[in-house]
Amino acid sequence: MNTPQASPDLASLRVQIDSIDQQLLTLLNQRALVAEQVGEVKKREGTPFFRPDRVAQVIDKITNANPGPLKGAHVAAIWREIMSACLALESPQRVAVLGPEGTFCEQAAIEFFGGAADLMYCANFDEVFHATAAGSAQYGVVGVENSTEGVVTRSLDLFLHTPTHVVGEVSLLVRHNLLRTRNSLDGIEVVLAHPQALAQCQAWLSKHLPHAERRPVSSNAEGARLATTNPAWAALSSERAATQFGLHIVSHAIQDDAYNRTRFAIICLPHTLQTPPPSGKDCTSLVVSVPNRPGAVHDLLVPLKTHGVSMTRFESRPARTGQWEYYFYIDLDGHPAQPHVARALEELRSLCAFYKVLGTYPVSS
Repeated sequence: MNTPQASPDLASLRVQIDSIDQQLLTLLNQRALVAEQVGEVKKREGTPFFRPDRVAQVIDKITNANPGPLKGAHVAAIWREIMSACLALESPQRVAVLGPEGTFCEQAAIEFFGGAADLMYCANFDEVFHATAAGSAQYGVVGVENSTEGVVTRSLDLFLHTPTHVVGEVSLLVRHNLLRTRNSLDGIEVVLAHPQALAQCQAWLSKHLPHAERRPVSSNAEGARLATTNPAWAALSSERAATQFGLHIVSHAIQDDAYNRTRFAIICLPHTLQTPPPSGKDCTSLVVSVPNRPGAVHDLLVPLKTHGVSMTRFESRPARTGQWEYYFYIDLDGHPAQPHVARALEELRSLCAFYKVLGTYPVSS
């Protein structure tokens, strides 16, 4: 059989691409050498190696200057990986995530830190918080809210007493796929997934697998791993997990809400990274409690209205004192560096029996 020969035009274009690739490689390594020098300066000065605000500035500058034909989103993704690789030369960033490999938490971490981050896989969000607070990891990534099922209550409880604070967030479009060792719906006895994923797919499961047991596990990727051990088991997980564990995607995107999204918070100790500077589109998260008296919750809202601060989230959680007391988790639109936000927070704090700022960070697009 004769091998098709490339046309002279195509061969010429490939030579051009090979030449450009060599130039790119040379320039990327030059950038990496400068990044190593930057790392030495940061080490001497004791300044943070990872600055998400600086990453955002560089990417915004590059995408705004992009003449095309590459799309801005693709340019941003390329530059995030370039900066991640260069940062790994300065000082590898260890990031605690929910494991095993293939979770949406892992995907959120890669989206925020880039593919060169050193990921530390944890069995649950408790371990993510502990590893970050203890310094085993410089950063952690935890789920905080889903557009279908609401808040991740365990994360809210853990935020209450952690010394870490939130410095960023990632809003991820979450698509759940049915994964299995066989490419068929026949004979599925058990569906494994994180409880939130099972809830997000309950209508599809009730229609297509009404008799299958829905078994909650610590993460969707853990469900995918377990599905490899029994042909009668299936998992709800990502395409990344399907590749990771060699499973068939029996049904794609079976979540009940086509626009299902999950917010992930980026946490660290304050000495690792202080509160990011204002970005122009920021969120301030806090948790408070108020004395148990009539009108106390209403009074919390007065300073916000007075100073024109919008509240984007308000959740309550039992204080577990046995006295019907509650903690209130609040997201505010703005940054404490803005005078009207600072005044509102100061007045709000004076009304609270307990007050803790969980973090201020740029809102994920």
